[in-house]
Amino acid sequence: MRNKKIPKIKYIYNLAKKLPFFGFDDLIGMETDRIYLKILFSRYEKSGRVVRLKKGLYVAKEYLDNLEKKGRLSAYLELVSNILYEPCYLSLDYILYKHNLLTEVPVNFTLVSTRKTKSFANVLGRFFYHKIKKGLFRGFTAARKDGDFMILEATKAKALFDFLYFRKNLLSNKESAEELRLNLVGFTAKDKTELMSYVKMEKSKKMKTIINYLFT
Repeated sequence: MRNKKIPKIKYIYNLAKKLPFFGFDDLIGMETDRIYLKILFSRYEKSGRVVRLKKGLYVAKEYLDNLEKKGRLSAYLELVSNILYEPCYLSLDYILYKHNLLTEVPVNFTLVSTRKTKSFANVLGRFFYHKIKKGLFRGFTAARKDGDFMILEATKAKALFDFLYFRKNLLSNKESAEELRLNLVGFTAKDKTELMSYVKMEKSKKMKTIINYLFT
């Protein structure tokens, strides 16, 4: 039972600031009036006490500050990218850079989803979601980072496949493929076998031709 001496507003905030993200449904046990909660957290957002991740989804600024002090903010941002628009997984430029296949630092979080293409922007960054057909929504792993955050991200091979797949209509010749400036030195035979398995699933001659541009 909560302490009656603690004002309800403070009690709600004290719970919310411990959560990695929260919506009004997460606080329903303390306050059933959603309009009240909406007004409350709108005020908190304006005062800087909470950050709105997207409509109806928040995180306390205090929670973010604690993560930054512990050097855990980077993993948290990956978690946010995963939960803003489910189902999805990190891929494309973001993952290729992680594996040194791209040398240019990505400025956005890039993800793949089975839902329509969409983007979100908040104070933490910009998040882009690219729609892929369900049969190709695979090739990602779930990794637990910093003990708490479960992140879905593409393998090196799937990230490359996705990167090429969404650009296939622009890659009309070997020169255009080379202009991508991909660093494929660390791309192993095992990676290429995995890559070709996705090309086979996709069933287009175009993708096979693009792979030939890159590896021959």
